[in-house]
Amino acid sequence: GRRRRHLITTSRLCYLHVLLIRPSRLPLKHTHKPDCAKLQVCVLRIFTLTRVHHHSMPPRIIVNPLRNIITTRRSRLPRLSHTMAPTKDRKESKFSHLPLSTSGPISCAVTGSALLNTPYLNKGTAFPDDERREFNLTGLLPESIHSLEQQLHRAYEQYKSRQDDLAKNTFLTSLKEQNEVLYYRLLQEHLPEMFSIVYTPTEGDAIQNFSRLFRRPDGYGEEILGIGDQGVGGVLISVAKLVLTTLCAGVHPNRTLPVVLDCGTDNEELLNDDLYLGLRQKRVRGHKYDRFVDEFVKAARRLYPRAYIHFEDFGLTNARRILDQYRPHIPCFNDDVQGTGCVTLAAITAALHVSKQKLTDLRLVIFGAGSAGVGVADQVRDAIAAEGNMSKEDASEQIWLIDKPGLLTTDSEVSAAQKGFAKDPSDWKDKDASLLSVIKKVKPNVLIGTSTKPKAFTEEIVRAMADGVERPIILPLSNPTRLHEAVPEDIYKWTDGKALVATGSPFKPVKGPWGEGGKEIEIEVAECNNSVVFPGIGLGSVLCRASLVTDKMLVAAVEGVASLSPALKDQTAPLLPGVDVVRDVSVRVARAVIKAAVKEGVATEEGIPEGDEDLDEWIREQMWSPEYRPLKLVEYSEASREAKENRAKLCCGVVW
Repeated sequence: GRRRRHLITTSRLCYLHVLLIRPSRLPLKHTHKPDCAKLQVCVLRIFTLTRVHHHSMPPRIIVNPLRNIITTRRSRLPRLSHTMAPTKDRKESKFSHLPLSTSGPISCAVTGSALLNTPYLNKGTAFPDDERREFNLTGLLPESIHSLEQQLHRAYEQYKSRQDDLAKNTFLTSLKEQNEVLYYRLLQEHLPEMFSIVYTPTEGDAIQNFSRLFRRPDGYGEEILGIGDQGVGGVLISVAKLVLTTLCAGVHPNRTLPVVLDCGTDNEELLNDDLYLGLRQKRVRGHKYDRFVDEFVKAARRLYPRAYIHFEDFGLTNARRILDQYRPHIPCFNDDVQGTGCVTLAAITAALHVSKQKLTDLRLVIFGAGSAGVGVADQVRDAIAAEGNMSKEDASEQIWLIDKPGLLTTDSEVSAAQKGFAKDPSDWKDKDASLLSVIKKVKPNVLIGTSTKPKAFTEEIVRAMADGVERPIILPLSNPTRLHEAVPEDIYKWTDGKALVATGSPFKPVKGPWGEGGKEIEIEVAECNNSVVFPGIGLGSVLCRASLVTDKMLVAAVEGVASLSPALKDQTAPLLPGVDVVRDVSVRVARAVIKAAVKEGVATEEGIPEGDEDLDEWIREQMWSPEYRPLKLVEYSEASREAKENRAKLCCGVVW
């Protein structure tokens, strides 16, 4: 069979991408090993585990069978064989020797109501007459047969009838639980409008209301940036990240799997909530926590030896440490640490080009020294070192980190990740180390906010920035919107329109008298959103079957995004490309990542196209488009046999 690639996302609760894993809080006795042999799986190229839950029973990996057509030993649910991704016709493809997946009919043993309750296969009123008869759907659907376009019109009207953003988010979640093709096609058709509904900032509200809105599992998080410990509800971050991986990079949704490691929660409000669905226990930490994460990663790697793992929201104390533990050995990525750093560096790079400044001249102040802030500092430091041909230690001298107590110095309590940026306290003896004082002394040309402290960038602070540099670069990145350090309208007003701004959430364009001769102009605000980076990094890593995700692959991704900055052609345009062209951005990022992986010798796929044009064409051929595919009825025994054969091949290390 053809080799498969996998994408895992985790979260803390733990989030993995393609395995997207996110952590929760977890009580556990580590006397049992996860019995992964109990899972019988179909071929998945990119997957994310749904939930790993330690309680009074042996650890289990629980996967929603209706989503991924995976069954446990006890289940009698029908299985699917050959769940291949794209609908494109590959007969004329010149890259037929390198398919990520195939096209054509789906072999299916599911019939009747079970088929209608399988989101990946359900077509609703779009089932044609022959499939209605063959799959026992007669009488279960209205008589009329509608096209996907007609279904889209109906679904969009239903979406618009919802009164607020959370209700719209809930509607889309319900649609996803019924019909995945219709869900993704609707989002694809209206992505600029719906992006903030399925991701930040509305997804944060959905997470906080997870236990009250819960209807059906779709994967099952430590701390979510901006809203803290939300327990098991954090799984929705993994779900949202994988939705974006599909929308932005064309990764088939049935090749992904959101995971949460339920480790309990320290959120007293959740623990006292009768409706809370997660583990009612204080979060487990330390050695037991590390052992649990390690057991999960090893189990996932045994099943899918070449899966790409995406960690999400593991919190300040664990994110960097866990990434550093696994990064030298497996292809993995942490979006909070690396993704935020990459997209922020892309915005900075574009802004420096616009303002005719050099990266080696950078003076960066970061307000908020958590996992995101340190991740940004790491990426910027590495880029300065590479461009200036200097050591990382010397490059760190151009970066100042400020946290709650003030400027980080070597005599303050700092983490291992923060230590490299701590300053000599003698330089600040008898001096105020507050944000305003640091800006006045350092005169930075870039100010970044990752503090989640609203309105921290006051008028005095912003004007102090503008006094020290002609075109200050100011990036308030905290999410959700209510936690932004400043809003673009104020920043432009306080700097007379000279600032170069990108934010962590979407904002409307700002008008002001900042044009030539006081003419009113409109400046578009870039959203410094990781979605322009992490989907393409995942796609590129999966396509070339990278054995590791290296620093140079990430630098290449940054350059790919920055090269598409609209501000390079029009200074009133945003610093970063928008979601309306995000698939083109993902192709550029994937191409850059693949070329860097090949150059570094970590790409294990053979026959990768060499020229940029051929490489782009190959990448686009792998990107899934949400379209209905014909179904082919097969016997349950045939589907079961093929699923078992595929599982055996995967467990032996042959990745399809």
